[in-house]
Amino acid sequence: MKKEIICTVCPRGCHILVDGDEKSVFSVDGYGCKRGFEYASAEYLSPVRILTTTVKIFGIDSDLLPVRSAKPLPKNKLSECMDIIKNTEVKLPVKRYDTIISDICGTGIDIVATKDIG
Repeated sequence: MKKEIICTVCPRGCHILVDGDEKSVFSVDGYGCKRGFEYASAEYLSPVRILTTTVKIFGIDSDLLPVRSAKPLPKNKLSECMDIIKNTEVKLPVKRYDTIISDICGTGIDIVATKDIG
């Protein structure tokens, strides 16, 4: 199966064509550097994304706490992670980088606060 991937590693935005199956990459064409080759190969086999969103603050209906994943999460887990996050409420005070949800969806990755709210 062939897939076109636009590289986001640098501003060049190379259009890279990757051919492979669900377990391996057969060929990579169109990359401008080694980092582009590595990015396209990883994106083809197992795409990941930083998840950025908000959570509710206990007792305050009009404000939300911004949060993000501490590391990129598997793309196929984002919906499952959002189901957990949308049912989460935090109690104040919260400091930036405090862990809000540990090991979300068994990924080993934490959801952390991105703002101090006291």
